[in-house]
Amino acid sequence: MSRSRRAHRLLGLVLTLPMFGWALTGLVFFVKPGYDAAYGGLRVRALPLDAAVVPSVRPEWLEIRLLRTVLGDHLLVRTTAGAEHLDPATGAARPLPDEPAIRRLIEDAIASDRQRYGEIASVARHEDSSSATVATTTGAAVELDWARLSLQQSGRDTRRIDALYRVHYLQWTGVRAVDRVLGVAGLGALVALAALGVRLAFRGAAAAA
Repeated sequence: MSRSRRAHRLLGLVLTLPMFGWALTGLVFFVKPGYDAAYGGLRVRALPLDAAVVPSVRPEWLEIRLLRTVLGDHLLVRTTAGAEHLDPATGAARPLPDEPAIRRLIEDAIASDRQRYGEIASVARHEDSSSATVATTTGAAVELDWARLSLQQSGRDTRRIDALYRVHYLQWTGVRAVDRVLGVAGLGALVALAALGVRLAFRGAAAAA
């Protein structure tokens, strides 16, 4: 057996697992089963703004948004320094609410999809980042960004799909430097396998002629 054939066979064996992973995950990414639920949006439920207080606009505000939820009225502004959550009646900063209030807000947001979210199991407040993480009985998690009054959800299905992305891109160890080496090595081996295959094909054609 020639050296090229041995190298081609060895590379083929080494790439068996990555090739299987690429093919399987590529099929999932193409078909996208369950993506709508896994990456679907979640929002706080807005209530009618009847007789809402309209604040005086300040020069530093680049964007404003006024809305009402089960927790009352909210003034969300964007400045060059970032997002701010204010009380429209006073213009003062509105701090991250306590756990019962966060529960009320999230309960109201997930009430229409109990199958995915179930009930709230726990609430973790993050004062330093003005955010909170809410875990539910179905394994779903809801991230609250209080400054923007926005929600981001993820479930077991989201984590499974994210794991498939890591498999596809050879992010197997969780260590960025090591995974980068694995990715480069995998792509290099794939190119080498293709180049050897082409070389053997032309060599075989020349021999047959």
